[in-house]
Amino acid sequence: MRTPRVLAVAVPVAALLAACGGGDTTGGDGDVVELRYAFWGSDDRAQMTQEMIDAFEAENPDIRVEIDYADFGAYFDKLATSVAAGDAPDIMTMGGAYHSEYAGRGALLDLGEVDDIIRTDDIGDDILAHGTIDGSLYAIPTGVNGYAMVANPAVFAAAGLELPDDTTWTWDDFAQLCTQIGTALGEEGYGAQDLTNHNTLALWARQHGEQLYTEDGELGLSAGTLTEWWEFSLELRDSGCTPPATRTEELASQSAPEQTLIGTNTGGMALVWSNVLEALSTASGEELRLLIPPGVEGGEPGSWLGPSMYYTISARTEHPEEAARLVDFMLNEPAAAESFLTDRGLPVNTEVRDAIVPQLTPVQQAEAEYLDRLQEVVGEPVPPAPVGSTETAGIVTRLNSEVLFDRMTPGGAAEQALAEIGTALDR
Repeated sequence: MRTPRVLAVAVPVAALLAACGGGDTTGGDGDVVELRYAFWGSDDRAQMTQEMIDAFEAENPDIRVEIDYADFGAYFDKLATSVAAGDAPDIMTMGGAYHSEYAGRGALLDLGEVDDIIRTDDIGDDILAHGTIDGSLYAIPTGVNGYAMVANPAVFAAAGLELPDDTTWTWDDFAQLCTQIGTALGEEGYGAQDLTNHNTLALWARQHGEQLYTEDGELGLSAGTLTEWWEFSLELRDSGCTPPATRTEELASQSAPEQTLIGTNTGGMALVWSNVLEALSTASGEELRLLIPPGVEGGEPGSWLGPSMYYTISARTEHPEEAARLVDFMLNEPAAAESFLTDRGLPVNTEVRDAIVPQLTPVQQAEAEYLDRLQEVVGEPVPPAPVGSTETAGIVTRLNSEVLFDRMTPGGAAEQALAEIGTALDR
């Protein structure tokens, strides 16, 4: 197994996003074109990626690919600095609303220019819509996943409880179960890790007939609905369902699976993206379960199938056709999917997805089965996140801390959050 070829680039401090300025690597070995592919993740993901690149280069001997990666916390600062300096990678992995941000600043290639190379016939229009900005395709999802309540059956058993029926449970049912677990565990753990983040707010909004963002790129979440969430969050904290503010603050700074309550078997439940099930299962050593998130009695369907991440190409790459060949390979070739399996979500190419199912581990098959179940209860597709929305996660996390430490009321935090997010969207 080859060691990943990695470009050694120091991780800089956060930089302002600016228009990119060219400067891709060029072929240095005769007619061999050199590309740089950037993504975030662990050394394990880097090894998977290198295996995929080995297969790609075997079929494309005229292209050589170097990988450039960092952990999630550093990746986007590093990418912003590279783009601003005119040294953008040829192929860049995006997440959340970053593809909207970069496309809006002219940093991404319109993939319509290479649609004769990148095949999308076996990718659903609803999936491609996530990467379509102002009518042009700038990003293609690497895979699909879904928001899920992950549950640890061992913790439920220790509390003398059974897993809920996730086809009918409500947030009230969740609160009751969660509190019972926290009470049973005492000082040994909690019913759940604090649930508040921008993804949870998107789910909550949809269950209340709203959207975090509208089709027009505006805020669609009302202050009243957000206030209700933070009031509920305080009830969970006060009942012993979720940890006190000091512990939640500590957990918020620790993103590794083995640092979470689920990963350490000290929490019964958590809201996560389905494609992290394997990492959490490895950390905990338990057979974890993915449950459809609780709903609101008589409310709207809140769940959705979303992109796990995106493939994009730099607008300033000197080799758009070769970069497109790599993106096409990652999307459409079973050899690539055999390297990634579900690490980047289940493949968006339905034929490729079907081809790899027999090769999935039991945990990965559980992910696939969850998405099949979720597909039956999802609501309308989520509109693409607008430019400026990358600030939402940080705003929500900061104000959630203020609420949990009782430094702000739920209503005051809701008004402040919507004002700050609205300002970010208007920039």
